[in-house]
Amino acid sequence: MFTCFIRYVVDPDKMNEFEEYARTWISLIEKYGGVHHGYFLPSTSNDLPNPSFSFPGIGKNGPDNIAVALFSFSTLEKYEAYKREVSKDEECKYISARFNETKCFSSYERNFLKPISPGGNAESLSKRQKSKISAKQLGR
Repeated sequence: MFTCFIRYVVDPDKMNEFEEYARTWISLIEKYGGVHHGYFLPSTSNDLPNPSFSFPGIGKNGPDNIAVALFSFSTLEKYEAYKREVSKDEECKYISARFNETKCFSSYERNFLKPISPGGNAESLSKRQKSKISAKQLGR
């Protein structure tokens, strides 16, 4: 499995148009075999936590025009099939044309990420981690 992380620079004055874009892509990803984890839009609320609480002096508020999307595919083959099929889909053609009209975001960055499971498994642990576990199990 792998997850695609997309970071958008959105136009704050076109959030309704971006939400339409986002909802359409959520359904397209799911229609063609992916799992969409959602779009996350910038918040204008002042009742959110201060981002520097964990590491004072390092954390800061990010820009207010960033949105992100996360979706996953179980295999590269399924992702490649999605890319082939979605390009023929009428809903995809519509939302692409709609984006060209609205320009609700000015740029995006795409990263493909692999998950780290909580606790992992023996095969994914480094030799050093394995020896620490063995030492603990042996009561050292």
